[in-house]
Amino acid sequence: MGLFKVNQTPFLQKDSQVDKNVFLTMPMEDAELPLYNNIKDRLPVPIWEGHEDAVSCYNKAWQLAFGNLRRPVPGTGFVSNFIDTAFNGFLFMWDSSFIVMFGKYASHIFNFQRTLDNMYSHQHKDGFICREICESENGEMWDHYNPSGTGPNIMGWSEWEYYLQTGDKERIAKVFDPLCAYHRWLMLNRSWPDGSYWSTGLGCGMDNLPRSDGKYDVGKNHGFLSWIDACAQQYLSAAVLIEMSKILDRENEVNWLKEEHELLYKTVNDTMWSDSDGFYYDKQRDGTLSPVKGIGSYWTMLAGLVPEDRIDAFVSHLDCEKEFKRPNRIPSLSADHPLYDSNNGGYWKGGVWAPTNYMVLKGLEKYGYNRLAHEIAYDYVTNVVKVYNKTGTLYENYSPEGAEMGEARPDFVGWTGLAPISIMFEYVFGIRSDAQNKKITWYINLTEKHGIRGLRLGDAVVDLICEARESENDPPALSVKSSLPITVDVICGDHKVTLNVEEE
Repeated sequence: MGLFKVNQTPFLQKDSQVDKNVFLTMPMEDAELPLYNNIKDRLPVPIWEGHEDAVSCYNKAWQLAFGNLRRPVPGTGFVSNFIDTAFNGFLFMWDSSFIVMFGKYASHIFNFQRTLDNMYSHQHKDGFICREICESENGEMWDHYNPSGTGPNIMGWSEWEYYLQTGDKERIAKVFDPLCAYHRWLMLNRSWPDGSYWSTGLGCGMDNLPRSDGKYDVGKNHGFLSWIDACAQQYLSAAVLIEMSKILDRENEVNWLKEEHELLYKTVNDTMWSDSDGFYYDKQRDGTLSPVKGIGSYWTMLAGLVPEDRIDAFVSHLDCEKEFKRPNRIPSLSADHPLYDSNNGGYWKGGVWAPTNYMVLKGLEKYGYNRLAHEIAYDYVTNVVKVYNKTGTLYENYSPEGAEMGEARPDFVGWTGLAPISIMFEYVFGIRSDAQNKKITWYINLTEKHGIRGLRLGDAVVDLICEARESENDPPALSVKSSLPITVDVICGDHKVTLNVEEE
């Protein structure tokens, strides 16, 4: 297979925080895997009157997900039970970071988040973590020196989203050091002199998305570009690690991250923004901006990099029919690009993907565009469900021009589980969790009866039901129950009310 072995290179410089990586010496988990038919009654139950097909699609996603659970093979370096990427017998950093973001809703049944343990357990002594790790033997697909060998740096964000759902501070304490060491490796090995970052199509996860007019293999080479998504992901990673340090009382250890945070903010906003277009672009070798509008630019929104005086212009591209507002939202490449594939999306030349959609929705939430987030999510989930109705399954990606699968693998859960689980819960239903503060924020946009029974918020088990309304202007009639005291902020149109729910 030609695999590279972990820590096989003897002259790597050691990162001191790798010494604190508890996953490197963690004993291999030896626990039976849960079977879907045995646990399906313990999953959260979505309620959406008149949309029973969406609920069926939700159940199919969980059935596929639990069918992809695996136990570690002795001698591979895997330490925890995990969910397979469902692609090629390798565990992918990019895919896994998103897969666990719907797995958090079943963490009381199976700890999907521990899938990432197997990434940390393969960390090299200098902080490097390969993006693609073999599940059947001790080896990795890529070595340190391959430009496509790692990335993107989103595991920290994934861990933070899990923390918001569960409030699990013990996990934050475990992952903090390996994540810091990995971030520092990228600083030392994937940045340009101005502090910006580079990647490749494979390294950034968007294999064949055009990046510029340069004559190079976008999948395997950096093209001497500053990659806007890689820059934003590093900014986001630094922000998350700084927040983790506050929880762990280790703020005195992250001044280097605070310095990078400031540098990246300045570099991105001073050199990678087009005032005339209202858009962030990759920066080319000569300092000019690439003309390609791709979905990766919206990592800047999730990262909080966009100043308030630029955000409306930037978001407007998502609501423009000539660019990203296609019949199925959101294409990975703007429809006005000459390489845009209006047929099946051409993989990343316009294909609609669950992970990038989820990223954009999270960014819209951060900047308060909750109505637009709902509209995009409703459109996307509706198209995914229509394809499910025709085929009985979910796909790796979808066509941007209608309810059709893209250039894609079937039964892909895989990250497409985000669509009928996380995206439906958080942006169609509008139910968002914050276990740290024992709070749920509920944006009510639907008029049909909807909600969730058995939602986990930390240790609390919560039921949230909104009855049907005649119109969006009618006040919602709500039923909220919880096994522990929680707060529910309800936002419906211009009205907001806070419910203090006592335990039952």
